[in-house]
Amino acid sequence: MVSPDLLSRYGGNLPRYTSYPTAAQFTGDIGPADADAWLRAVPTGAALSLYLHVPFCDALCLFCGCNTAVMRNPDGRAAYGALLIDELSRVAERLGPGRPVSHVQWGGGTPTTLPPGTLRQVMQTIRRLFSVEDSAEIAIELDPRYLPDDYPPLLGALGFNRVSLGVQDLDPEVQRACGRIQSHAQTADCIRRVRDAGIRSVNIDLIYGLPHQTEQGVGDTAASVAALRPDRLAVFGYAHVPWKQKRQALLPAPALPGPADRLAQRARIDAVLRRAGYRAIGLDHYARPADRMALAAEAGTLRRNFQGYTVDPASVLVGVGASAISAFGPGLTQNATTTAAYARLLADPERILPVVRGVRRTAQDRLRADVIEALMCDLRADLADIARRHAAPDDCFADAAPALGQLAADGFVTLDGPVIRVTEAGRPFLRTVAALFDAYRAPADVTRHAAAI
Repeated sequence: MVSPDLLSRYGGNLPRYTSYPTAAQFTGDIGPADADAWLRAVPTGAALSLYLHVPFCDALCLFCGCNTAVMRNPDGRAAYGALLIDELSRVAERLGPGRPVSHVQWGGGTPTTLPPGTLRQVMQTIRRLFSVEDSAEIAIELDPRYLPDDYPPLLGALGFNRVSLGVQDLDPEVQRACGRIQSHAQTADCIRRVRDAGIRSVNIDLIYGLPHQTEQGVGDTAASVAALRPDRLAVFGYAHVPWKQKRQALLPAPALPGPADRLAQRARIDAVLRRAGYRAIGLDHYARPADRMALAAEAGTLRRNFQGYTVDPASVLVGVGASAISAFGPGLTQNATTTAAYARLLADPERILPVVRGVRRTAQDRLRADVIEALMCDLRADLADIARRHAAPDDCFADAAPALGQLAADGFVTLDGPVIRVTEAGRPFLRTVAALFDAYRAPADVTRHAAAI
């Protein structure tokens, strides 16, 4: 149990820290010329990760905060695939031929809304332009409610080895409020079909903090889903940001759980999944002990990027598609967010890449990014060691000391000289700990991020 005082103190609006600096710091000062230079500067032989964004769904869920829309026209979906191929070709031209790829992630939206032939063409293009490593994780998000019969065998034939599917909650009242009706049988059948197609790793997404959810209800959902034996689960707190996503305003706001109820729901899911044999990973993931993510967490090699937690070791992430974000050593870039703007920029003969904004990383950014990633992934950060690696002064994090002391007094961290360790009680407040090292954080601005609890 956490007291109302602590919930008030640590329950503010915070980034998810899938990057640092976060997307809130992106500006139009960074554009296609920067992306071009950063692509050309990627060291020869360095493995990279590819992310492909498909901004289409068959139906919209009211809670969703992603960049997506309903696209009924199959020709329009196929045309978008041609845009992905165009951008991939431009990226490969700047990187040079045969660059190794250690991870391919398809997200959205729902990538399986692409016609099968289109997905095949894009994957063939990736394998033609790049050298996909034998050990690469090739993953895709899908919706069990709208998965065509021919898609699981296609995914197996194209080399996909991990799928991620949303469940969120199995309670009918919650599903009706959120506009997503999905039965347990649909979920179980989807898992069976992808397993039969040879896809060995399955991830399931759950959400707490949705309208009408209760502690008992989320626990029942977690138990039902765990019985399906997915390899990993992601358990997200619902991010209510109707000022960003207008569809969320259609949710029954009075039925949203408050901070104390959200924390209790999180704790119930955590207890159920641990009893089922899953290991807690970072802020909000769970994995079976033999899963690559659990092994990476144990070995200290877990990473965090715009897709969340990952076992991918690549230091360069190239995002392809509308709104996709790329991460390079010198900085971060983002493509045009709407499909129309993305297509228009690719058609512009004077525009080399569809990048519209980003941020350049400073030495201070790289220093603080290492601390934040260490905390988010390992629940531990050795400030002195990180400062040494960046040739920074010993007192470079002195500004965080008072708040760290308060977190230690509240039982959320332990401090051993320069070493911070986040306790199990502090795990739900991991973003709060990381925020102490965010030099851009503006506590008064509550409109950029969702609640931390």
